Amino acid sequence: MRLIVMGQQAFGKDVLAKLLDEKKDEVVAVYCEPDKKGVDPIKEFALEQGLPVEQPAHFNDESSLETLRAYNADLMIMAFVNVFVPEAARDIPTQGSICFHPSLLPLHRGPSAVNWPIIMGRTESGYSWFYPTDGLDEGDVLLQWQCPIDPDDTVINLYFKKIYPSAVDSVMKVCELFRTGNPPRIVQDESAATYERRCTKKHAHIDWYKPVDQVYDLIRGTNPAPGAWTMHNNNELSVYDCAKISGDGVAGRVVEITGDGVAIQSVGGRILIKRVKPKGGEKVAASEWAASSGLAVGDTLGS
Repeated sequence: MRLIVMGQQAFGKDVLAKLLDEKKDEVVAVYCEPDKKGVDPIKEFALEQGLPVEQPAHFNDESSLETLRAYNADLMIMAFVNVFVPEAARDIPTQGSICFHPSLLPLHRGPSAVNWPIIMGRTESGYSWFYPTDGLDEGDVLLQWQCPIDPDDTVINLYFKKIYPSAVDSVMKVCELFRTGNPPRIVQDESAATYERRCTKKHAHIDWYKPVDQVYDLIRGTNPAPGAWTMHNNNELSVYDCAKISGDGVAGRVVEITGDGVAIQSVGGRILIKRVKPKGGEKVAASEWAASSGLAVGDTLGS
């Protein structure tokens, strides 16, 4: 098949590299966002491979659609796409377009689909390849892959160690399903659909008066980005690696400082903070920050 790969950053690049390595299909063009800060990895790699690169800001004009038509593609593979692609563009390849999403649709539609399942305490996630429509992540599903969310998984563990490698490999199965001429179309169950907005700093604020499980899930579901945070002496403190431990006390109170970290009381248990980042500083061991900041047992974190 003649393929157009539309994507960005490392995932788009690795999907492109997988297709080129397997040599079962011909990549006729690569589409990515207009340059912002530096050169996107997929653009840099595509140019190294001698592939034409297109970077339209939108597909609202006839000239951008004509350029797309000129490639005579059979399928457009959308791997990590932020630019809205209207139906007029999606339907130009003879077999249309297929898009990647890092959740088990219809769950967790939206831009932070890896963060929210962890924050919400879910025990499984995965990814979907689906037929994009004008609705956000609402099209029929081609295939899905499922994996467990382990109790201590962070965003790094879930996405980069589980979802990412399988998703890159799966692009070959995607192409094979289209080569058969009858790729599946599984209608999403709208009654089970969820949508969450982008997970931002305001969502990552730690409330130590919540149950310890919820606090722990918030910290690991925002690690490394956007980063959970709390306050100490009116100074912002980002919290990254941590563990959940037992113990009672007053919520938000520092109950222990050791070489392993700083133990903070929540409701029904404690969080052992292991790595932090003071505002304007670098990520350091929590014990190192505690010593430099003058933190003492009995101090209170939070605003």
